[in-house]
Amino acid sequence: MSGKRDHGGGLDAAIKAYGGTRDSWLDLSTGINPVPYPMPALPDDAWTALPDEAAFDRLYALARSFWNVPAEAGIIGATGASAIIAALPHVMPGRDVCIPGPTYNEHGAAFAAAGWRLGDDARHAMVAVHPNNPDGHIWQAGDVDAPFTIIDESFCDVAPAQSLIHLAARPGTVVLKSFGKFWGLAGLRLGFAIGDPAIIAKLTDFLGPWQISGPALAIGAEALSDPMWADDTRQRLTQDAARLDALVTQNGATLVGGTNLFRLYKVQDAKAAQDQLAKGHVWSRVFPYAPDWLRLGLPAPDRWAQLEAAF
Repeated sequence: MSGKRDHGGGLDAAIKAYGGTRDSWLDLSTGINPVPYPMPALPDDAWTALPDEAAFDRLYALARSFWNVPAEAGIIGATGASAIIAALPHVMPGRDVCIPGPTYNEHGAAFAAAGWRLGDDARHAMVAVHPNNPDGHIWQAGDVDAPFTIIDESFCDVAPAQSLIHLAARPGTVVLKSFGKFWGLAGLRLGFAIGDPAIIAKLTDFLGPWQISGPALAIGAEALSDPMWADDTRQRLTQDAARLDALVTQNGATLVGGTNLFRLYKVQDAKAAQDQLAKGHVWSRVFPYAPDWLRLGLPAPDRWAQLEAAF
């Protein structure tokens, strides 16, 4: 599969069409925490030395603790969940995969590029985005029972009680975690695959050595060892998601679903709604397959007035 994939972002195109500068725009087209984890001080060798084994071991130990990873499961980190998504079709057996949708298109693109056939038959392999992007659908353990299953929990850190991480000990299963969304550091590029040790071992060989940068190892370890920040962040995101729902629905939209990092609404005409918001330099997400769906991320605490004025 080639060509540009449909996704959030694209702020440069919005600026070209509607004017302004990047600083003047409120980009709500992605589901990234607008209050990122505070950047810790880094040792000089995080930038100058090749990452050593001890740094990887520390990060993985903290990840296991934070996510309550089963002891039997393997774990590997990489430069973002996207790198893992692209690699997994090359290390899993089979050629037929079911990716229930609508969902974001990175998984389908990766499997298609690796020569897999995409269909509705989940008897061999499936991908479950949990919670789903864009509608927030929550999967149950009994519904993700293909012999080879990828459970993408990139947005699950806002609701840890919903996590299916206990399935990571099951043969043929891999759970994905994305650091960029919940911790708000998407540019750091850090993600994890947790699951069947045989698959994780193949994935480790495929990704090669030093697949995480020194700064990402250090920052990821600090963040994963700070559960109080995570708890406070979940509380704030819950409150802000409710505030966003109240604002958008009082302007005529209907809530479809989402998570506490992004909300999905039904509107009469999503392109017209996007245009209206863009005139106020607020960028939103629309979908080619659903002309009445509008998705919004959460604004930073000091940017609510701009969003309110755009309506």
